Amino acid sequence: MADRHPLIAGNWKMNLTVDEAVDLAAKIRAGIAERTVGADVVVGPTDLCVEAVSRELKGTIVGVAGQNMHKERSGAYTGEVSGEMLRAAGANWVILGHSERRQYFGETDAGVAAKAVSALAAGLKPILCVGETLEERESGRTLEVVLGQVDGVLAGLPENELAGLTLAYEPVWAIGTGLTASNEQAQEVHGAIRNRLATNLGSAIAEKIRILYGGSVKPDNVAGLLALQDVDGALVGGASLDAESFLSLIPPLPST
Repeated sequence: MADRHPLIAGNWKMNLTVDEAVDLAAKIRAGIAERTVGADVVVGPTDLCVEAVSRELKGTIVGVAGQNMHKERSGAYTGEVSGEMLRAAGANWVILGHSERRQYFGETDAGVAAKAVSALAAGLKPILCVGETLEERESGRTLEVVLGQVDGVLAGLPENELAGLTLAYEPVWAIGTGLTASNEQAQEVHGAIRNRLATNLGSAIAEKIRILYGGSVKPDNVAGLLALQDVDGALVGGASLDAESFLSLIPPLPST
């Protein structure tokens, strides 16, 4: 993992009322206070819950992410939320291009890149998601698809911001299915992403960009994933909705 600090991010998706989200945040807050934490930690509630969860986690090491945002600062975009609005509500991160956004709402690499530019301008740290479907993997196109998405979501981003970005590799076939990429499969793709970043951006920047793994990450498989050379953390779905489960995914400070 070189000198990259791990990141464990929980995507709560379309789950939890405000009261339920605050209750979960309170349990995470209490659990974090009892641990020596060796990772950055982020939770991603729905837009309705961002402000309340941010208040509950204020003063802790836990960051808050929006699950999506619009590329424009304001305007006639009914139902949308801007980066400035997320930031004002207390978020400091945003998840962009999640496979469910691509699958159900037609999001594209170019659209994700445009949102990332706006997120950075709003002071948010974007987590940019990429990943192949089962059909693409079975047809031998995994690296072609994933590396093409990496190129696309990074297009046009400010050069001075690139080192601080986070990518998340999410094999679509492993999201919510209980299936997980083997350690060998995960490292192959993460290593290929790192190599593409080095080719396009230079090795210095490539070594700084964190690449998370996402796809049915659970307490019983997280250690093996985090031990891989190019896996710098996890983007967690279902396991992040239970405080004990989520806390168990967070690595402790390494012993000296």
